[in-house]
Amino acid sequence: MDPITILLAVAVLGSSAATLFLLRRSGASGGETVAAKIIENAEREADLLRKAAAMEIDGLRKSAEADVDAEIRGRAAALQGREQAIAAREADVEDRSRRLSAAEAETESVRARLTADLERVSSLSADEARQMLLEQLETSLRFDSERLVSRMEEEARAEADDRARHVIASAIQRIASDYVTEATISVINLPSDDMKGRIIGREGRNIRALESATGVNLIVDDTPESILVSSFDPYRREVARRTLENLMADGRFQPTRIEETVSSVEKKLEEEVLEEASKILYELDIHDMHPELIGTLGRLKYRLSYGQNNLAHAREVALICGMMADELKLDRKLAVRGGLLHDVGKVLSHDQEGGHAVLGAELAEKCGEHPNVVNAIGAHHGDMKPITREAWLVAAGDALSAGRPGARRENMDLYVKRLKNLEAVAGEFPGVDRAFALQAGRELRVLVDADRLDDAECLNVSRDIAKRIEKEIAYPGQIKVCLVRESRFIEYAR
Repeated sequence: MDPITILLAVAVLGSSAATLFLLRRSGASGGETVAAKIIENAEREADLLRKAAAMEIDGLRKSAEADVDAEIRGRAAALQGREQAIAAREADVEDRSRRLSAAEAETESVRARLTADLERVSSLSADEARQMLLEQLETSLRFDSERLVSRMEEEARAEADDRARHVIASAIQRIASDYVTEATISVINLPSDDMKGRIIGREGRNIRALESATGVNLIVDDTPESILVSSFDPYRREVARRTLENLMADGRFQPTRIEETVSSVEKKLEEEVLEEASKILYELDIHDMHPELIGTLGRLKYRLSYGQNNLAHAREVALICGMMADELKLDRKLAVRGGLLHDVGKVLSHDQEGGHAVLGAELAEKCGEHPNVVNAIGAHHGDMKPITREAWLVAAGDALSAGRPGARRENMDLYVKRLKNLEAVAGEFPGVDRAFALQAGRELRVLVDADRLDDAECLNVSRDIAKRIEKEIAYPGQIKVCLVRESRFIEYAR
């Protein structure tokens, strides 16, 4: 409460007390006089209260009005400052726009004047001059780029060849691999010619059961004391060979016994496959490989590529990759693991769609192999983009193992046909005079007409021939395209 209200309350209490005191002293006889005084005092007190309340309300109103006026003046000042800043910015923008328009107009005027001068001097229109300039620039850039590419390729090839020869020679000279090739026919020796009749059985039921259970062809001819087992699948051929040996040792040739023996031999072969794969893993110091991947790897023992045993090839590639990784200071374990598993998809290629490189990569990823190993498997034939240097090593190791002399068996007719196809591809390019396949198809020597092709065009032709060979011809390893351009000037002194 404010002081005015407190004083009014005290005055009212005092007057009320005085009034009660007078009432008691006057008694009943003076009641009317006292009542009049009470009324008078009450009216005076009410007037005082009204005046005090009015004064208080007036003070509050003035204080509120002062606060509102101060806030309005502050906001008005801030708004005025912002309006002035905006006006200044608008003026600056307008000034810049005027200067920019003037500069553009001046530039356009200069350009038009220069264009007119050029057209007058050269007698060419602007479009014709632009086209001529672009053609000259394109010709110059093409020549410079081809010359630069040629020089850089020569320098890089010289340096890379020296380094690659050192690395490859160091790896190859340490490899002591057998020259393994296998045929598609196995010869089984018989104790006597009487055994042929028992193998054939009554009305041929035994031989039909054998062929049906093993998936091979049994050839019984006039060759004494021997029969032939024919199949392109080495696994089936081995099952049939062991089945026949077990049946001849047992002496019981019956369709039921044949099926039991085939089942037993297949189970035994699966165990040997796992054991063979485990030996190679131990030899290469590879651990923690998924059992499914080990079993698939082992079955490569009974698969061939151009007569080359796939498991022996995988082991050889792993050794080559490991040695080259050591020479180049790369990750040996990753290179060896990728080299060993690079052809594992060949076991799956008959059952699933897709190339063996992609199938092998998918299987390795499923079995938890490192992503870099997965990439090395999928990229060794270009099905995936190599993301590590070890992936390039696996591709190189595969080519070295497949391309070394004696590694693969190739039919003579197919071999001659491949050489002719190489020469034919090169002969289709303009400017080519003759082409010769050399070094068992590892090199293609191309002779061109020096009057029709210059050095820059020869570079493009050699590159195009290489790309055409990659697309159209199947071959192991790599083929070197050597293009020769020669000019001869002959004069006679008489």
